[in-house]
Amino acid sequence: MKRLFALLFLCVLASAACVPAAMPAPPAPATATPVPNPLPAPANPEVILATTTSTQDSGLLDVLVPDFEAKTGYRVKVIAVGTGAALAMGKQGDADVLLVHAPTAEMELVHSGDAVDRRLVMHNDFILVGPEADPAGVRGTAKAADALRKIAQAQALFVSRGDGSGTHKMELALWKEAGLTPQGAWYQETGQGMGTTLKIASEKGAYTLTDRATFLPMQDSLDLAILLEGDQILYNVYHVMVVNPAKHPGVNYAGATAFADYLTSPEVQEIIGAFGKDRFGQPLFFPNAERTEP
Repeated sequence: MKRLFALLFLCVLASAACVPAAMPAPPAPATATPVPNPLPAPANPEVILATTTSTQDSGLLDVLVPDFEAKTGYRVKVIAVGTGAALAMGKQGDADVLLVHAPTAEMELVHSGDAVDRRLVMHNDFILVGPEADPAGVRGTAKAADALRKIAQAQALFVSRGDGSGTHKMELALWKEAGLTPQGAWYQETGQGMGTTLKIASEKGAYTLTDRATFLPMQDSLDLAILLEGDQILYNVYHVMVVNPAKHPGVNYAGATAFADYLTSPEVQEIIGAFGKDRFGQPLFFPNAERTEP
């Protein structure tokens, strides 16, 4: 009997030894990183921006527009023309927002009720450029009007945009200050934007008035030199304006206001102030949103 109990005890021990150890609990499933919800699409996502050619030719809009679109969900259709044509688009309600640089003409749209919410954005300056040989002897002249007077007296070739742009309006104001009406074979109009006009002036060995932001990115491909700069009258200021939906009901007011808010925000003003420094050692535009009107 004792042997039987011993044998049974050994069998129990053996059975216990054959029971597998408890499996460890499976790890809890990893929690997926939440994916942020995409920006809700604006009710009217397309914004038509009518602007001067300098903002396009300088490359500034190539930086700002994609950033604005990514942050807001809007899509911007850029129409880069002379400021005169951009303002005409605003007056006709063919654009939603304007980025232009002809203050007197801009205020005409504000007074007519075609544009609202006009804000300072930035400034740079106009410069007089021409052939290095400077046949009219304008280099060293302090006043832009005096330089134009010398060009007219020498009948040295001068190429004008002649397109009603902000640059053209500034040029006409300078001729008026000089007391002259330019005419004759030495004075030619291109009817083109600033980039094309600079190329024509370079090919013909002519003088022209340009904004600095368009000239600097192109200067290596041009046979032109800066001959006059720094005259206070050459200050070139840019404003953003929203086309008035009360007068033009089809305007995308929400999108236009979002773009104006974006341009004048501190973050974007910092981007504007740094643009061009890496290539030219100087910014192409200077931020103005926090300043009062000059």
